[in-house]
Amino acid sequence: MHSQNVLVNYMASQTDAPTSQKPDKFLVSKVHTSENLRTDIEKAVELIGGFDPLIQPGDLVTIKPNLNTADPYPASSDVDFIQALGEALLAAGAGKLQIMDASTQRVCTRDVGEAIGICDVALDLDADFISLDEHPWIKQTLPKGKYLKSGHIGEPALNLGKLVIAPCLKTHFIAKFTASMKVMMGLLKRQDRLKMHIRHLEYKIADLASYFHPILVIMDARKIFVTKGPASGDLETPNLILASHDMVAIDVEGVRLLQSYNASNKLNVPVWELGQIARAKEIGFGATSDDEIQVIEGP
Repeated sequence: MHSQNVLVNYMASQTDAPTSQKPDKFLVSKVHTSENLRTDIEKAVELIGGFDPLIQPGDLVTIKPNLNTADPYPASSDVDFIQALGEALLAAGAGKLQIMDASTQRVCTRDVGEAIGICDVALDLDADFISLDEHPWIKQTLPKGKYLKSGHIGEPALNLGKLVIAPCLKTHFIAKFTASMKVMMGLLKRQDRLKMHIRHLEYKIADLASYFHPILVIMDARKIFVTKGPASGDLETPNLILASHDMVAIDVEGVRLLQSYNASNKLNVPVWELGQIARAKEIGFGATSDDEIQVIEGP
């Protein structure tokens, strides 16, 4: 199966071995949603090679949702989506789940988790809900950083096990869009995030994202903001779930989805010219052109 071969190549590329090679293609799947979110998620993952090569029995798996605020989905993660993703990961053999994030300035992450129901989901999944603002922040060098060369990462985020990102998709009034790369800011100390906004925010987002190595990105694009963002905006309902092993490839396809609507936003340039994508291409930690991306559409 071609997608399986591509996945094997991709997983090899995530090691630190000097002989690691980029995959032939970075796969991105798109699945139209039904009434069964877990089935939809599993279909999206199956189209890019399935869970089996990713999860070994007993693995610690960290889910990174979007808990920036307690505003309703898609401003923050939908609890049913996170529940379905957690159930799929456990069924795939994960031994322990942890759900991890830190909310925005002057907001208590645990309060956000309680308000939108993520803490209850964690209980149902027997997962640890980890609010990074309750833990020390450890300064880390970002080896591929140019505009952001270091940052304070929440101590628990230094032991993620297998990382699975579950971003929402939306426009952003400063960064132009929020997808998988930007959601990684939730693992960074709030004061560092504030400084990121002073200049070169889009480039710094890619610098930070290059530090992390998720095994899987599951993008909830059932509902999206196509203006304003991140907390509110004009709402569209593509009813899609996207999956990939590569943050850059899935962000490219996510942006194209946002661009497909006739909306007044900051995305009226070719996707590869947007700051986050352009900097990620320069770093080279994921896809660097459309030729390297293969989109697989499901039912």
